[in-house]
Amino acid sequence: MSAYIQPPLPKERGTKRAMDEQKKRNMNNDHDDVLEPPTNFSMVEDGIFRSGFPQPSNFPFLQSLNLRSIIYLCPEPYPEENLEFLRSQNIQLLQFGIEGKTEPSVSILKDTILEALKVLIDVRNHPVLIHCKRGKHRTGCLVGCLRKFQNWCLSSVFEEYQRFAGVKSRATDLRFLEGFDTLLLRQCLYSIIYQYQGYGSNKRRLLYREDNLQKSQTMKV
Repeated sequence: MSAYIQPPLPKERGTKRAMDEQKKRNMNNDHDDVLEPPTNFSMVEDGIFRSGFPQPSNFPFLQSLNLRSIIYLCPEPYPEENLEFLRSQNIQLLQFGIEGKTEPSVSILKDTILEALKVLIDVRNHPVLIHCKRGKHRTGCLVGCLRKFQNWCLSSVFEEYQRFAGVKSRATDLRFLEGFDTLLLRQCLYSIIYQYQGYGSNKRRLLYREDNLQKSQTMKV
């Protein structure tokens, strides 16, 4: 008479359950490792990025950029949680307050954008992130003026602005971009001066002059 051997079903079920649970944990860990960029994030140029307002969930992603500076285009105070992150990463905050709900006068907008551009093109501030609230209008104006400084044609400037603004595109912003004179920036770049170093030397170096430069509101974080 053959002996009856009960198959080890409970053990197999337990093993399968353990494997399923481990699989779920692995999936959760993989999800935790995903870096989440801020809304409307994009690279503008090497060392220059743009986005909407960063949330705490975006901090690991921002950390991966090794930022040196953030150009903040809103007049409201920066949240303390964000300031703590900047302090921990040794990132300087450069604030240029532009009203978002009410349209600023053209002269105020022009002056503020001009000062922000001086900071933006200074490679000592790179890598740099530009952001406002949604990363659409104020950020779009600053990037659009940078593009004009880079000799982009107006249609390409408009196309980039509208790609980020979407249905919220503002005719006033487009008119501002069209009328922005990059000669203003070129004339004001006394902060960046090319000089020949030494008598009869062909070696050119880039010097920075800080005097008379209207600085942005640099926040100590």
